[in-house]
Amino acid sequence: MGLDALSEDVTESYGALGEELTVALDRETRNELAMLEATLDPETTDELLRRGIHLLFQRTVETGSLDFHLRNEYDVTYDEYLSGMTFDEMTGGGQYQSSGDPDDRRYQF
Repeated sequence: MGLDALSEDVTESYGALGEELTVALDRETRNELAMLEATLDPETTDELLRRGIHLLFQRTVETGSLDFHLRNEYDVTYDEYLSGMTFDEMTGGGQYQSSGDPDDRRYQF
């Protein structure tokens, strides 16, 4: 897999999500959502769900969990996804092929 596969999968998932989702809630989740709604008094329950997704996403990025899963599945990181190119492409890796001569490296900057 790679950067192109990840981009295709994200685009496909984005399109499949649509504007609205119907989510079944278990008892524990309903209780927690009710507590948050009563305490934070959002305009709508949807606002709490959006905030929850933002927090989960931010946490997975900050802890490195997102990069870990992206590296395992697609062999890229979130930074590489955002930039649209892999680290090797950013740094010119693989651009210079070694001829086997150890002195060749001194001409590569």
